[in-house]
Amino acid sequence: MNTATHNYSEPRVLDPDSFPMRLYEKAKRLGVWNPSEIDFSQDRADWEAMNEERRHAILRLTARFLGGEEAVTLDLLPLMFAIARQGRLEEEVFLTTFLFEEAKHTDFFSRWVREVAGSPRLPPAPEASTQLFDVELPGAMNALLEDQSPAAIARASVTYNMIIEGVLAETGYQSSHHSLAVNGLMPGLCAGLVNIKRDESRHIAYGVYLLSRLVAEDPSVWSVIEERMHELRPLTDAIIRSGYEAYPDGVSPFGLRGDEFSEYAASQFRKRYERISKARQSTLAEIEATSEPTEVQDLVAEV
Repeated sequence: MNTATHNYSEPRVLDPDSFPMRLYEKAKRLGVWNPSEIDFSQDRADWEAMNEERRHAILRLTARFLGGEEAVTLDLLPLMFAIARQGRLEEEVFLTTFLFEEAKHTDFFSRWVREVAGSPRLPPAPEASTQLFDVELPGAMNALLEDQSPAAIARASVTYNMIIEGVLAETGYQSSHHSLAVNGLMPGLCAGLVNIKRDESRHIAYGVYLLSRLVAEDPSVWSVIEERMHELRPLTDAIIRSGYEAYPDGVSPFGLRGDEFSEYAASQFRKRYERISKARQSTLAEIEATSEPTEVQDLVAEV
């Protein structure tokens, strides 16, 4: 176990040019939105005007967002602990924003369900989602309480940053945008999703940096990342498919095709995989020098 020590008489001075601190600057500037200030009045009017089929589709997607945000809020602390135990102060400083932001996302979706949908009974999660969020995520995260090895950190970061945020959440945002924003519906929900996507783009950027750093420091970690990515791929595929299987021909009430979003999720998976794989040919200095807070803007909303 790697345990950091602190000398009160010789405090460290943070490096503002490090990648985690550059992300922290963006978090301070862009991550201060308040879920309680978003206006849901038009959302309520849109909800009342919708047929039951469309209501159910929106509620199911929102319930999955809410369940995912609750899960990561509950399970995130061990990653912060592991980084702190290694004495990576700049990374820990940025990670303090993660829990605050994930908690706000939970607050936002809870408020929408309560104030717009009227706190109905939420649709049950598919079995694949339960496996990912109730088994795989807490298992990988809680393992860090005893094991802060590069391999354990890599498994946790792949699960959280790359799969849950980088593949599933991004696919959900895409679906919400094409269901609601392009149709001028639910402006409050859409506004919150823009803020959430911006927050999570920073989380994903850090995850790419963290995994790349781990590989640059120890190339054998790549095999752990590769194994974990492919281990979770069937769950992501099943979760995406489950959102459309109940509809005739796999077409949602908003006219969206399930096969298109399965391909979108697959493309997100490939981009994550290929981006991190490049670290095998990079040094630690190159990872730090070439990382930018907007380097994944082709994969996520610009941070």
